Amino acid sequence: MLVDDITIHITAGKGGDGVVAFNKNMMELGPTGGSGGKGGNVCAEGISDIGALKKFRFQKKFKAADGKNGLSQIRDGADGDDLILTVPVGTVIHNLEKGSVSEVEKIGKRVLLAKGGEGGRGNFRFRSSRNTSPEEFEHGKEGDSFEIRLELKLIADVGFVGLPNVGKSSLLNEITRAKSKVANYPFTTLEPNLGAYYELIIADIPGLIKGASLGKGLGIKFLRHIERTRVLFHFISSDSENPLEDYGAVRRELGKYNKLLLEKPEYIVLSKRDNVLQEKILQLEKEFKGRGREVFSVSILEEDSLKPLKEALNKMISEKKASL
Repeated sequence: MLVDDITIHITAGKGGDGVVAFNKNMMELGPTGGSGGKGGNVCAEGISDIGALKKFRFQKKFKAADGKNGLSQIRDGADGDDLILTVPVGTVIHNLEKGSVSEVEKIGKRVLLAKGGEGGRGNFRFRSSRNTSPEEFEHGKEGDSFEIRLELKLIADVGFVGLPNVGKSSLLNEITRAKSKVANYPFTTLEPNLGAYYELIIADIPGLIKGASLGKGLGIKFLRHIERTRVLFHFISSDSENPLEDYGAVRRELGKYNKLLLEKPEYIVLSKRDNVLQEKILQLEKEFKGRGREVFSVSILEEDSLKPLKEALNKMISEKKASL
């Protein structure tokens, strides 16, 4: 099960305490108490594993290491180690107490979530010409402590959308090395699947049904993932009794969730073309082209039918490289 929305509690490390100490060597009297080390920070770091939020299902509290207390002979305590929480690229981090929002957009990118407390000063730091033997010191400060919500929104170049059981996963498996589960029944895809077509990342989004934007079926959980895709490939089964109504149903759910989704570049993919007569394919192509859409009629059993679609993907690769 994909975990893509979860709340945890994080606490940065406490700063170490400063100490009171004096040099006991003759002719070298004076304060030598060191300061405490800084508490460790809590950071998030992006990785490519979209299932990385699973580890937060059962462990809800995370704390960075505390700074060490100061020592004598002007030796400061060691800083506490930072705690690095690995999250999938595309994770949006909501600080539920501050109301701030941050995002992990790239693999290896780190985002500071909670800052460690400063270490307390030892008595060496309090010395002065008027106070040559200070006994003052400071306790370390507490680190930040927050509840945060981790919300995964996949970042992909292409999103495969459509009703359940329209061949999205099958095509993803065919043109990439993805190993999505496929079967001839609705909701085979229970969580988004990712595949790589050369430099393009393709996300297969679980099938949407009427009412998905209101929480019906599986769609509401995954509609957020469509927001991050640059281009949509809208799959429609050629053997459907009413392909145009299928198309409209999915478009309505996208619009109810976020009208901006309707403005994304969109291609029509008429899948399972081997199940119907050529006359029906030609009629469907004509109707969708009349709506200003580029159409691909495909079957994973007919390799030649995939060539136009691959050419479109190759063009996207070129455009992506040119924009870098």
